[in-house]
This record gives sequence, structure tokens and C-alpha cells, in this order.
Amino acid sequence: MSNNNSIDLKILEGLELGDFNRMIHDEVHIDEYKSKIGDDEDIIVVSFKVRSQDAADDLVNFIEKGYDWVLDADASLGELDDGEYVVFVESSRNLEFIDGLLDLLSDLDNLAGVKMDQWRIKYHKVPGEYPADKEQLVNIIPLTAPDYKKFLANKNRDLDNLKTAAGLDVDTKAPKNEFTESIRIAAGLR
Repeated sequence: MSNNNSIDLKILEGLELGDFNRMIHDEVHIDEYKSKIGDDEDIIVVSFKVRSQDAADDLVNFIEKGYDWVLDADASLGELDDGEYVVFVESSRNLEFIDGLLDLLSDLDNLAGVKMDQWRIKYHKVPGEYPADKEQLVNIIPLTAPDYKKFLANKNRDLDNLKTAAGLDVDTKAPKNEFTESIRIAAGLR
């Protein structure tokens, strides 16, 4: 789906231009939810908030049939407290993810009327909103398993520092690997 000006009508199967107008929120969340098909270090979960179950089902169908970077798409089984639904899209955590997401958002312009400069991206573990801009998204979304692990380790360290500053007990445990085991043995903690 790299052509930003038109959508392959075979993929739509009943959808028409503008069918998602005012049905999909312009805010996209990334890694807010856990993957149902793999480990979070390997899978990125994108979520869209949608105003009806029918629109959620149509969006899932559209995404699954039109994007080979998508491993799975699904709609929430029930509605949220506000009566809306969530569409989940799972992809491999890799460097191609950003291009695929931007293609999808561009294509949704034709169906939902949301322009590229209107999309707001929220990475669950980073405060703030970001535009649908490749350079910015590459800098906030960990795109490889090692980057994701490093990102989480840094977030845990920041949280531990906040707990220490607040006088709270720090309950984070070091990962078990050769390095941490050698420290445990040297400290007589084995």
C-alpha cells in the first residue's frame, strides 16, 4: 500500500471512501497492550480506538487483507467504558515497522479523512504525543528486541531511582545472566 493517493479497491471489499469518517480516533497507541501472539520484545502492538463494533470489524478486515507487515489484527471483544472499541494490530518489532505504519495511516486518510499531520502517536512508555513522522518515531519506538530490552532496563532504573528518592523500598530484581550470577557469587548471595 505505498500509493498514498488511492487504495486498491479489491482490498476494500465493500468499503467505500469515507466509510470510516469520524469512526476512528486520530490517536494511535503503540505498545500499550501486550502481544497475544508473542513476546513483547519481538512484537509491537498498535491500537486504534474506534466508535462502533462494525467499524472495528471492518478496520480489522481491511488491515489484515492489505498489509503484509501485519502479523495479526483483532478487535476488542467488548466495548470500553465509553462505549467504544479497540482494534489491535500486531507486527514484528523490526526496522520496517515504521514504514508499514505510515503507509497504513496514509491509506486511512482516504477512508477516515484523517490527514497525516493530524495523526497523534503515543508510545505507551514515553510521555507525550508525536506526529506521524518517521524520524521522530524511530527515535522513540524500540524497533529491535535488544533495543526494547535496553529501553525497559532504563525505565526500570529510572523507576528505582524515583522509589529511592521517595524513601520507598526498591523491589526490582536483577536479571539472571552470567554477569549478575558472578556478582551474586562474589557477594556470597548464592
